[in-house]
Amino acid sequence: MTRPRPTGRDRADRRPPRPTATTPRTTTAGRYVIAVALGALTLGAASPAPAAPPPADRLVWTPCAQPGGPADQRCADLSVPVDHRAPDSARLTLRVTRLPGDGPAARRGVLLVAPGGPGGSGVEALAHRGAALRTALRGAYDLVSLDPRGVGGSDGTGCGLRPDDRDVLAFRGWPGPGGDLHGVAVRARRTADTCARNGGAVVRSYSTANEVRDIERLRRALGTPKLSLYGVSYGTYVSAAYAQRHPGHTDRTVLDSSDDPDPTRVGRGWNARTAAGADERFPDFARWAADPARDADGLRLARHPEEVRPRVLALADRLDHAPRATDTPHHPLTGNLLRQTVQQALTDDAAFPWAARLITAAGDPDATPALPPGYGTPVPDRDATVFLATLCNDVRWPRDVRRYAREVAVDRVRHPLTAGQPVTLTPCAFWPGAPADAPVRVTPDGPPALMIQNLRDPTTPYAGALRMRAALGARARLVTVDRGGHGVYLAHGNACGDRAVTTYLRTGHRPASDLRCTDGPGT
Repeated sequence: MTRPRPTGRDRADRRPPRPTATTPRTTTAGRYVIAVALGALTLGAASPAPAAPPPADRLVWTPCAQPGGPADQRCADLSVPVDHRAPDSARLTLRVTRLPGDGPAARRGVLLVAPGGPGGSGVEALAHRGAALRTALRGAYDLVSLDPRGVGGSDGTGCGLRPDDRDVLAFRGWPGPGGDLHGVAVRARRTADTCARNGGAVVRSYSTANEVRDIERLRRALGTPKLSLYGVSYGTYVSAAYAQRHPGHTDRTVLDSSDDPDPTRVGRGWNARTAAGADERFPDFARWAADPARDADGLRLARHPEEVRPRVLALADRLDHAPRATDTPHHPLTGNLLRQTVQQALTDDAAFPWAARLITAAGDPDATPALPPGYGTPVPDRDATVFLATLCNDVRWPRDVRRYAREVAVDRVRHPLTAGQPVTLTPCAFWPGAPADAPVRVTPDGPPALMIQNLRDPTTPYAGALRMRAALGARARLVTVDRGGHGVYLAHGNACGDRAVTTYLRTGHRPASDLRCTDGPGT
């Protein structure tokens, strides 16, 4: 759901792996979070050997400050069963993290930060957002989070996917020129077969339902009767699911950048909606790219905003038939790579320059286009596995390949910027078995929630947020911020939106009705 971009950050909290009932945790630096509905597989290799559970949950906190993060960040290990229905069987150790509240006069409780993904790291989330949250909330909460199964410092395993199947474009299942899905189908089936063969019980356990169970295990280990929740992107679904399953243990809930919780579609619906999301967001990029201010750095793409989209579409079509060599061997600039770059850039205004730079170089016969960071290396195996497995294990996906081909053909015409990718065939179409848990149905019965959403979000589009709002009913309030990009609270300096969330978390007071905020720090 989240489209976290490739990064190269090192993890300062990494420790040598210790023996567990599963594959030792990896030491991959950096993480891809790719917003595409790809799945995970439910049959596979031998399950981990049973291990005796510990006598009790006990969290031993040790320093784990991250580069650029708060100096007092702490981490601990939490033991959870691979299968919560068999608590005496094999176990996993999850890395959990904490920033203590530093405002005793305003003491409120515990706020769990649920990161995006699937596959986002809670340790990284607190390192990057913890200081701002603590300042805004005046230290009223202990901030806690966790690295979900298979993520970061937590135990898990990968499927052992081929590197070429983890290339960004292959992983996201971009159709071939004209919408051809033959190569996509071959890779999707191979990925599903590989996970079925190698994944075992651990890969089968990657799911939203188990993340919710693990969070409840963390609550009990913390000894707190209730958690407040701040979920971002995919984390909004996790938070909504937790509040639905554990209303008596839920205090205040904030959902930042939500999508449709329809239990029949979940990840498939999230991905499909990004086609319209890109169309809604692209005019912001077009206005930026046609601004005379771009002349100074050579990134002005057109004299008028309405000329930018035709230029991008024509260039992508040309690259479909005549790819350009880039600065990265064996990674030519194709039409789909250009489309992927633009789609990625729409998540954040700060990414507009590198999209414009690539478009400019692609149209210059004398230039050698430079790939954006992360596009020349495959998605790490464990990261790819967690993302795929969670979405595929959450809900059954359609199996008919011809159905996907029909949907791609229609979507390419309606939304040429994304050329059918949002409705593409995925490994979930070949995933064996049925999900172990029924997806949670979000209903109007439950604790109150405050939603905040950008009006032009390409990753979790506004139409999906309205469906979450409808599912929550009278127990929700929606704060709409009139801007583009993915992620809202404390992200862009919108005083109106930030104030609404801060006030709710600090005092419990929400707007009397849904609220609309214009963009800008003074609104």
